[in-house]
Formats: sequence, C-alpha cells, structure tokens
Amino acid sequence: MKTATVKELTRELQLRSPGELLELCLRLSKFKKENKELLTYLLFEAFDEASYVEGVKKEIGAQFGLVNRKSPFLVKKGVRKILLNTRKFIRYSQNKQTEIDLLMYFCSQLKKFSPGIRRYSALLNLYNRELDHIIKKVALLHEDLQYDYGVELNELKIAY
Repeated sequence: MKTATVKELTRELQLRSPGELLELCLRLSKFKKENKELLTYLLFEAFDEASYVEGVKKEIGAQFGLVNRKSPFLVKKGVRKILLNTRKFIRYSQNKQTEIDLLMYFCSQLKKFSPGIRRYSALLNLYNRELDHIIKKVALLHEDLQYDYGVELNELKIAY
C-alpha cells in the first residue's frame, strides 16, 4: 500500500464532514499509544504549557528513580529510554522553550544520577551531546531568554 503525502491527506480531510473527522481521529487513536498521547496533549494540555512541562519533569524524575543500576549496560539503556521519552514529549509540544526546559531538566537529573556519569563514558558522552544540542537551541531564542538559559547552562557545565 502506498502512503499518501501530507498534501493529499490535507485535501482529503478538507472534504470530510466534522462527524467523519471525529470518527477518523478516534479510530487513529486506537492504533498507537503515541497517537493517543498526542491527541491528549492537543485536547487537554496544549493550553497550559507550564503545567505540561511540570508534569513531564515529574515523569522524568520518576523514571530516573526506576533505572536499573546493576550493570553499566542496563544503566545506559535506562537513561537512553528516558531521553527517548523526553524527546517524544518535546515533539508533542513543538515549543522551543519547552524543548530547552525539558532537555535541561534531563541533563540536571543525569548530572545528579547516583553512580555518577563519570564512571560511564557512554553516559558522559550522551550528557555532553545533549548540552551541545541545548546550546544550539538556546542560540535561536531571544537575547533575554538566551541570557537566562545561559546562566543555567553554565551551572550544568561547571561540574563536568
């Protein structure tokens, strides 16, 4: 089966009635958890970005508490899963400030991680890559925001 382009889908959706659109959205939400999560964000959380960010931060903190610390492989795997989930939540929002806030929170949690990321070169490299990614994103923001985030970034850089 050939997948339709976004342009083709847009044209077709414009021809549908509101009832049909509702039915299509509900059917789409039944197939994949991410579709349902995105729909939940758009309907219930998009209007209050601050509470959305706080909720995601709580979830990230809880996930760090559940990381299996028995072997370096399991630690790395757990942290990468947390980063994957964080990026998924960033995709839902598509807000640059939300992206920076969540990635900085992820890095701060990783820095506080109990065995210490210096023991694991893979985690240290992941941490440095994320800091570089944040620096690039901060450069695209307004000057006032750049300064505020720059102060926080310096706190994350100093320790490592």
